[in-house]
Amino acid sequence: MGIVRGQVILSNPRLPLLQVVTTDALADSGAVYLSLPEHLSIQLQLLTLDHKEVTLAVGSRRLVPYVGPVEVHFKNRACFVGALVMGNEVLLGAIPMEDMDLVILPQSRTLDINPLNPNFASAMAKTIQGNAAHRTIPVAPQRQAVLRSTPAA
Repeated sequence: MGIVRGQVILSNPRLPLLQVVTTDALADSGAVYLSLPEHLSIQLQLLTLDHKEVTLAVGSRRLVPYVGPVEVHFKNRACFVGALVMGNEVLLGAIPMEDMDLVILPQSRTLDINPLNPNFASAMAKTIQGNAAHRTIPVAPQRQAVLRSTPAA
């Protein structure tokens, strides 16, 4: 289909006073994660949360930092994701594209918001169905206590 790019705005939601980064991102529905070059991770002062082993297109494997959170904006959409630190350009994978309900339009070779949902992102959510149309799963009393005692972030 060719290369598809879109302009995104990246920021660190933990540091709202830090300057945002506006950049062109390569949209790749075959990739899973958001990937950032190291200099952008440093510029946005992102925290290293973990390391992930990734398989590159050539078949080799590499351990790379997983950083975040990253706030990503595209047109009237936004999401919060983690990012792999690798490569020399921003790569927008399936997770952030799904989260923002973005689509690749093959005919025009562009990234855009889903034309079926122009005003807000839509997502698939599954419910447990039994005799009633929707059921609530009960939470154990000890779990409720943990939920109540957990401080808000």
